[in-house]
Amino acid sequence: MNPRVVGRVLGLLMVATGAAMTLPALTSSLYGESDWKIFVICEAAALTVGGAMAWWLRGRQDLQVKDGFVIVSLAWFMAGAVGALPFWLSGALPSYTDAIFESVSGFTTTGASIGEDIPALSHGMLMWRSLIQWLGGMGIVVLSIAILPILGVGGMQLFKAEASGPTPDRLTPRIKETAKLLWGVYVLISLLEILLLYFCGMPMFDAICHTFTTMATGGFSTQVDSIGAYSPLIQWVVVLFMFIAGANFSLHFVAMSGRLKSYWRDQEFRVYLTVVLLATLIVCASNVRMAQLQPLDNLRHSAFQVVSMVTSTGFGTADYEQWSSVSQFVLLLLMFIGGCAGSTSGGMKNVRLLLLAKHSVNEIRKLLHPRAVYVIRYNGIPVAQDIITNTLGFFLLLMLITVTATFILTALGLDLVSAVGSVGATFNNVGPGLGSVGPTDNFANVPDPGKWVLILCMLLGRLELYTVLVLLIPDFWRRA
Repeated sequence: MNPRVVGRVLGLLMVATGAAMTLPALTSSLYGESDWKIFVICEAAALTVGGAMAWWLRGRQDLQVKDGFVIVSLAWFMAGAVGALPFWLSGALPSYTDAIFESVSGFTTTGASIGEDIPALSHGMLMWRSLIQWLGGMGIVVLSIAILPILGVGGMQLFKAEASGPTPDRLTPRIKETAKLLWGVYVLISLLEILLLYFCGMPMFDAICHTFTTMATGGFSTQVDSIGAYSPLIQWVVVLFMFIAGANFSLHFVAMSGRLKSYWRDQEFRVYLTVVLLATLIVCASNVRMAQLQPLDNLRHSAFQVVSMVTSTGFGTADYEQWSSVSQFVLLLLMFIGGCAGSTSGGMKNVRLLLLAKHSVNEIRKLLHPRAVYVIRYNGIPVAQDIITNTLGFFLLLMLITVTATFILTALGLDLVSAVGSVGATFNNVGPGLGSVGPTDNFANVPDPGKWVLILCMLLGRLELYTVLVLLIPDFWRRA
């Protein structure tokens, strides 16, 4: 590992994080609020420290594989630590632990919140909450690949560590161009959603904030009632864009090039669509007996919560803890399934679910034909055995960490439902969970040690386990 190149890239990322505070500072100033001073101070500190690191450690050096893992893991925590400063210094959150929890939740697009009176926050703070989710959605490290020439050819190490799913897609031969294209698609769809929300009756400020958190599948809202505070038409618009954000952005790029059939030709997208439709029907049917729900309202609320959970967005239009046990079980299951690889969503990803299902079927078939060789194919292409092994290991680690984190939270005093709900919500970057951290509650009452456990869960979930856990292997720190 090369500490100089790691420190230089982290310094540049700190500069980028600080520079992003310009937008909330301008927002606060525009609305005549005093918080702009807080953002200016924090931005100046980040630019000074980050700039000094980048200058002191300057020099062209290519990234190695180990450097990529270290940078990605530290970058997300560093962004959370820097992003927490405005929340803490402004008094919006009472402690730095709470501020880091809120900031990491934002950058990892988890959407689990400490704040109890969100609408009381200044416009600048609300904008910052939304902006950090939007930046985290496509990935601050992928953004850095697109704009920081220092990464050069070594950028592939970062892209592999950052990209969600078993294998990252490459749309062009050069990784920097790939990152730019993905960000271009991300920005274009975001602009479209802002316009649609605005023309459907949502105020422009709210439209910008909710677009940032919808496209990032983050779920931070400017309202206590989340999207439930807006009209049914706006809710359907949000459902559409949550679904879009949960699909592979490579498919969006290909579709924008005129090949719309690429969606249906992709096996993972077909599984994703099937899961959404099937889960919506089950939840809708199980809620038929719920009192005072008209058929169209039942369909809208069911579809919204299903898409919100499977894409790990975490928006809400209803208190699903008042729904049937079947509905709650389905929503909990969707937390762990997640959206598509190459999307901004969390969870296990549908491609892993598909590969595990195919592998399991092949293992059963081998009982009848022990000598037969069965090849797993994805979109018609044979899948390498190391990817299958990677997927099996991912599933095992996911279960192991979920059980371990749940045990720790129960030991800290949370009831079992709340412990499972909070771990599932943070580990899969969903936001609201079950029990005391349900859709009408928040994470403020979780003990501080528990908050740090959940912060780790958010980071592990956003970076898909291996990127962080590899740092715990002794061999990683040995010289080659």
